[in-house]
Amino acid sequence: MTIFSPSPSSSSKFTLLSPSPNPNSSKFHFLVNPLKTLSSHHFSHPIHSHEPTSSSSPILQEKPQNSASQNGDNEMEDGDDFNEEINNAKKSLEELLVIRRPVMEFSDDEEEEADGESGSLSSAIDAGLSKFAKKMPIFEPERVESSSEEKPLLVNLDLALYRAKILARNFRYKEAEEILIKCIRYWPEDGRPYVALGKNLSKQSKLNEARAVYEKGCQATQGENSYIWQCWAVLESKMGNTRRARELFDASTVADKKHIAAWHGWAVLEMKQGNIKKARNLLGKGLKFCGGNEYIYQTLALLEVKAKRYEQARYLFKQATKCNPKSCASWLAWAQLEAQLDNNSGARRLFEKAVQASPKNRFAWHVWGVFEGNIGNIDLARKLLKVGHAVNPRDPVLLQSLALLEYKHSTANLARVIFKRASQLDPRHQPVWIAWGWAEWKEGNLATARDLYQKALSIDSTSESAARCLQAWGVLEQRVGNLSAARRLFRSSLNINSQSYVTWMTWASLEEDQGNTIRAEEIRNLYFQQRTEVVDDASWIMGFMDIIDPAIDSIKRILNLEKVEDSSTSGDRGSGGLISTDFIMRSGSGFDLDKFIREKLKLDPSKLEVQFETSSSKKSSKSGTRIWQSGNKNNNITTLTASPKIS
Repeated sequence: MTIFSPSPSSSSKFTLLSPSPNPNSSKFHFLVNPLKTLSSHHFSHPIHSHEPTSSSSPILQEKPQNSASQNGDNEMEDGDDFNEEINNAKKSLEELLVIRRPVMEFSDDEEEEADGESGSLSSAIDAGLSKFAKKMPIFEPERVESSSEEKPLLVNLDLALYRAKILARNFRYKEAEEILIKCIRYWPEDGRPYVALGKNLSKQSKLNEARAVYEKGCQATQGENSYIWQCWAVLESKMGNTRRARELFDASTVADKKHIAAWHGWAVLEMKQGNIKKARNLLGKGLKFCGGNEYIYQTLALLEVKAKRYEQARYLFKQATKCNPKSCASWLAWAQLEAQLDNNSGARRLFEKAVQASPKNRFAWHVWGVFEGNIGNIDLARKLLKVGHAVNPRDPVLLQSLALLEYKHSTANLARVIFKRASQLDPRHQPVWIAWGWAEWKEGNLATARDLYQKALSIDSTSESAARCLQAWGVLEQRVGNLSAARRLFRSSLNINSQSYVTWMTWASLEEDQGNTIRAEEIRNLYFQQRTEVVDDASWIMGFMDIIDPAIDSIKRILNLEKVEDSSTSGDRGSGGLISTDFIMRSGSGFDLDKFIREKLKLDPSKLEVQFETSSSKKSSKSGTRIWQSGNKNNNITTLTASPKIS
């Protein structure tokens, strides 16, 4: 009887388990290494199989049972040692079956290759583990599931910002804020939603909330977004925090030295503080790092206008319009310079350039209309203001100027109707209430005028408009004999704006009319002591022109510095000059205003009155009774009597 059959591949390998070829048999016959047995005996042990014979593990190899073992009896010899050996073998086999590798699905080729493989035991185990590792997901990178609210594509940010801009333009601030807050949640690293949200809050006078938005934006962008720094600096400047504004402008230029708005805004801040030399230095840095820019040239030209160096100002205005021929602001500023020099034909030509550069610009139509009204062209002024209102139906400033024009040259009742419509368009626009109050005072309606002045102050009692309102109210009280109230109002106005020459001189005139000449002189001396001295170096212009154009000879020839004083003091101040170009001096420019209105604006000049009435009536019906519902109702005149700073 054959006890065991050695493996064909090697004599050192042996078969642990050999299933019966009979499919009905439930017994497995296994052979033990003869080196570990005390005697050569054939034995079998019944074990229930859980796997088909064709898919057995490489460790459990099949071995056909010989005929001798099939026909022989299965009795075992007695003996304690032999029984102990059987028990040990049984335990070893059970442990082996428990820890064996799970059967995996392979292709037919792989199964055949595995069946025919005759490598070593270790190589077989390694190969099996390799295949096992490929099947198990534990060896793959862990996939982190995205949140339930997936991040939209970046193009949605641009669309959302545009929609928020349109909503804010239509004064639907609440809806715009909701969109911008979502943009910040989805794209916290982008600075544009912070800038847009901060500006919307600033327009609603929610300055502290706007400041919080800018601060959050700077933290989210790690201080690398110059636009957020610049907008925050402008906000602090409006709130009167000059030192903080300087720090923020500096941070903006550090984040991006080519951010022209930061250099320009910082220079404007220094100009307001009277630091002209510092402002020029900042504007020069802006040109150095950012190149030619119409805003820089325009601001430099305005500095030259204040210094009464008009020819240099003309040259700078020309540079600004060369940088950007569509710069409506540059054309308007240049036109106002010519109007100041009584060059009306040149100013009108520049106003025409301004409206051609930007046909729907509300400032262009407004400033041009006011200019024509000041020189006596009432019909043309009325037409220009109505055209501006037709293309900008929600702008209260155009209606305010039109109301003043009608009050002066038409009737007070028509002016009241227009004032009311302007206040309905923007109930928080202080100049409308102030102008309306002035008109009612002129008509003798003192109680109504006081109410309108109080309404203007309830909106904001610390702005420049509030200072002008207090000054006008003080004049009213002075005319009716309430001198103590007038003094209180003048003092409160100067607490807001101590540089107002008109307010100081009006107060001095009041004291002088009352016989207090000593007090009047003290007030005049106080003005000269506290006013900001603007010291400007005339030689700076040459150094700056060297930056613009290195050709000194051509600069001197253009500027003609030797004739600056003569030309600026001559009778025709617009004729003899550095930039006395033909188009400035021509009286007839050939500009057809009616044709321009028809072609560019699609309006009928003969029906502006009808269009104005229709659009205004619609807005007044929608607005309802919103006139007296805005503003801070708790503010009252008692805030004007708080401890004055001016003694």
